[in-house]
Amino acid sequence: MELPSIDNLRCFVSAARHLNFRKAAQEVRLTPAAFGQRIQQLEGQLGVVLFQRTTRRVELSAAGHRLLPEAQRTLQHAANCVVLVAAEARPEIRLTLGTRFELGGSWVVPAVVDWEVERPDLSFDVYFGSGPDILHRLEQGLLDAVITSAAVARQDWRVEFLHQEDYVFVASPALLATTPFDRATDSQNHVLFDVDATLPLTRYLSSAAGASWNFSDVRLCGTGDAMRQMCLAGRGCGVLPRYIAAEDLRDGTLVELFPGMTMLSDSFRLLFPQHSPFAQQLTEWAEYLRARPLT
Repeated sequence: MELPSIDNLRCFVSAARHLNFRKAAQEVRLTPAAFGQRIQQLEGQLGVVLFQRTTRRVELSAAGHRLLPEAQRTLQHAANCVVLVAAEARPEIRLTLGTRFELGGSWVVPAVVDWEVERPDLSFDVYFGSGPDILHRLEQGLLDAVITSAAVARQDWRVEFLHQEDYVFVASPALLATTPFDRATDSQNHVLFDVDATLPLTRYLSSAAGASWNFSDVRLCGTGDAMRQMCLAGRGCGVLPRYIAAEDLRDGTLVELFPGMTMLSDSFRLLFPQHSPFAQQLTEWAEYLRARPLT
């Protein structure tokens, strides 16, 4: 049986990452023609089509999706062989981590920067996306791990708890000075902000016992930070993760509505495949993140 070459597998993984043969060819330092030949060789060796190619886009085939996780592991093991025989040192590992926009910018990326100073053997590329998007990419093998607060229960994924995420219902003092908000029935006089049409943050408010909310309008902002800016401008109110609003609450530019209200909480978790070859490194990464407060 003819085994696929490491170089061909490297081209395949690069193409799966970019879903663009020209970009992938640049990454592995081949001409587009030579790169295409590598993919064709691999498909011929395996007897399958790995990519569905049209004039406008490239997508992994079903066989490509099945091959990708094993190809990534094979390349990492091959790299480990070189490092382990060259010196008694940790093999250098580079993983791709998916996360949400706000959490990624304010907390994950600074953690990556500090981590890589202490642990140059393990580095991260960071992919930003919505909750469903990053979970789908993890499922497809396009990400090595994700940080999310989405509710997930899968036997083939390992879950590492990182931090509890609390929420707060806020508005600006200027808004409340002109339009009071003292009880649930006052909601009809206010605009509500959320990130998208599913109102994922508002559900923490609607969970409050005995509360009935009917807002004059609902506006969608795309991200939690955009919601925060609209609330600061006095355009309405919204439910935000407490860590996003913490500084504004401290300096009084936002105030908490119904501070005695019991709201649902969530937790940030690191998810990765149970049988990931990088489970030990990702567990160490989770321990590091647990020691860092949310910002």
